Amino acid sequence: MSQKNETLSLFLAVIITIGLIFGGLWFLMERWAQINKRVGEASVNVNPGDRISVPKSPETSNTSNPSSKCNVPNLPQGTFNYGGSTTWAPIRKDVDSVLEGLCPQFILRYTQPPSGKPGSGTGIRMLIDNQLAFSQSSRSVKPEENVEAKQKEFSLKEIPVAIDGIAIAVNRNLNIPGITVSQLKDIYTGKITNWKEVGGQNLPITVYSRSKEAGGTVEFFVENVLNKENFAANISYVNTTTEALQKVAASPGGIYYASAPEVVPQCMIKSLPLRRTNEQFIPPYKEPFVPPSQCPNKRNQLNSQAFRSGSYAITRNLFVIVKQNGQTDQQAGEAYANWLLTPEGQELIEKAGFVKIK
Repeated sequence: MSQKNETLSLFLAVIITIGLIFGGLWFLMERWAQINKRVGEASVNVNPGDRISVPKSPETSNTSNPSSKCNVPNLPQGTFNYGGSTTWAPIRKDVDSVLEGLCPQFILRYTQPPSGKPGSGTGIRMLIDNQLAFSQSSRSVKPEENVEAKQKEFSLKEIPVAIDGIAIAVNRNLNIPGITVSQLKDIYTGKITNWKEVGGQNLPITVYSRSKEAGGTVEFFVENVLNKENFAANISYVNTTTEALQKVAASPGGIYYASAPEVVPQCMIKSLPLRRTNEQFIPPYKEPFVPPSQCPNKRNQLNSQAFRSGSYAITRNLFVIVKQNGQTDQQAGEAYANWLLTPEGQELIEKAGFVKIK
């Protein structure tokens, strides 16, 4: 009997010993797992001020800086004063803003003249006087302007970047198919004073213009249409194209000239077709003509093909005027002009209402 009890006690002791051994192993394994977990958490939970090196994924490492979109060769960094022609206003608004968005390190600051009105001439004057890095012009540089620049030890380079036309605005009710460039000259020099003299109704002509000092468009008109003759004494001078178009709209016999993008799309007036001599009349707008009654739901568009081919009677180039002085100003002007001549720049110029030059 005693032998059976001893056997049972020995069996229970073995069972208990095995249980203690497995229990101890289980405890040690759990404890080890907890220690590893805490160590792992400690390696991740760093203080906000601590620096931690995290390997970048290929996607993260290839993220580009916004300025990397600026693919304009030789574009300098800084703020550059520019100005000049009022004709360029749509380009400054709709084209230059795109360049600044692409290249934020290149800042353009439009600068008004210290005296007088803004225009191509005043812009070139400011450029010669080192008040601008480069200027925008709707006419070529005059020989005397280059002489002045050379006296200051640099020359002026003109870079054509767009094509513009001069459109003739008349009252929307004027019934006339068009006029010749010679007749236009005679109207502005006072030789023709009534619309019946050019095939219209018996109606006195009210002639509007900005002053000669106003800018490149007037200078171009005097040089190329009037052949340097003086305006007639009966000219009514206005300060802006907006003012002139309002007056033409209110004057049955009114006439005015301006950059085509400022005239052709307007609802309050209509633009006249032109011809040089005995050629066909060529309108500054795409045909068919959109009558004022359909405007502004539909507007007349520029006759770009006629401007580009030269078949329209009065066209001109728009220029970036650059100082050839080997300094940052020259670099800025040339890089700006070269960007305008890229396919992207030319498309933007066309959207601004002008004609691509290439």
